Amino acid sequence: MAGALPNTAQATSQEHQGYTFALTSMTFLFFMMGFITCLNDILIPHLKNVFSLNYTQAMLIQFCFFGAYFVVSYPAGALARRLGYKWALVISLVVSAIGCLLFITAASYRVYELFLGALFILASGVTTLQVAVNPYVTVLGKPETASARLTLNQAFNSLGTTLAPTFGAMLILGAATADFTGLSQEQVTALRLSEADAVKFPYLLLASTFLVLAAVLAYLKLPDMREQDNAAAAQASQGGSAWQYRHLVLGALGLFVYVGAEVSIGSLLVNFLGEANIAGLAEADAAHYVSYYWGGAMVGRFIGSAVMRQVGAGKVLAFNALAAVLLLAAAVLGNGALAMWAVLAVGLFNSIMFPTIFSLAVKGLGHHTAQGSGILCMAIVGGAIVPLLVGVAADNLGIQLAFALPILCYLYIAFYGLKGSQTA
Repeated sequence: MAGALPNTAQATSQEHQGYTFALTSMTFLFFMMGFITCLNDILIPHLKNVFSLNYTQAMLIQFCFFGAYFVVSYPAGALARRLGYKWALVISLVVSAIGCLLFITAASYRVYELFLGALFILASGVTTLQVAVNPYVTVLGKPETASARLTLNQAFNSLGTTLAPTFGAMLILGAATADFTGLSQEQVTALRLSEADAVKFPYLLLASTFLVLAAVLAYLKLPDMREQDNAAAAQASQGGSAWQYRHLVLGALGLFVYVGAEVSIGSLLVNFLGEANIAGLAEADAAHYVSYYWGGAMVGRFIGSAVMRQVGAGKVLAFNALAAVLLLAAAVLGNGALAMWAVLAVGLFNSIMFPTIFSLAVKGLGHHTAQGSGILCMAIVGGAIVPLLVGVAADNLGIQLAFALPILCYLYIAFYGLKGSQTA
């Protein structure tokens, strides 16, 4: 027995080291999910110019991307339960890589519909990744530090959303700066189509990264969590449904409008800052300011986490939502620096909304928590529907007035924080 102790300690140490590397990989996955999602904010103005799209057509980018959350979430969960979460992760990364590689094909043929198809495939991979990666973060390590690990990974997700606009500004918008002076309309059209090639290198780089991550995760030894899933499903089958909880249903609507509002604002920021009465910035310059919007969300999470130790989550949610309403009102009614910095500051108040709405909505669900979480994940489809409506408003009323629609979204979130989230 005396000789067995060092071997046992060594095995435990090796297991913890393996988990440390696995957790590092998971953290990078969170970074990539934030990065690839926010890169759409750069893709929208770029493809809008390349294909001479109106705002409604350009917002189909977000429609295809976030629509995948609604279409793929349930099959992704079934895939994870059938093959195991590890192989669901590997498959999700390969699918994401295929989606990125299809951007090269779409750019070569210069067909907008191919870009939309590539985006849906990419988003399908990201959705499956989202379904599979969260449970692993909770089990890879000590149970008492699970919340800390999730918070850290969310911070890296925010870091990805903050850095993506700068990456896109340099490699996509910065690579597509042709001079159209003195050219005929036909020449301008041909030159704009050639600018579609600007996406080839960035998305090839992303595809390579996804494939490397897939190879790393295929090699790692990770726990199989299907037994836990089966136990949770057995509990959930005892009767009733998550849909019977009013605060969950209202919370799902809250997540729907929140994701829709956040994505709508981020998607139109480059074009909004390019308006002559706002800042008159060139696209490549405006893209850098998008990082302030997403960076504010990253900083706000740390502030909000500290505040919510002293103040109820519902009250903090309502305060942030009303602050977003006031800032958007300033962006809609104001001009120049006031409107510019007001809309960028909305990101700071977006920070705590997603995790707060989610936690309030699943509170008290008991063995229906898993079903409730699935309902809330499907509500992310708001990122597909609301931006499309904002795009229609931008085409008919102008981009500045279109931001009035997200104001309605934040008003509902304020209601949910004060009244709708109560479990009664």
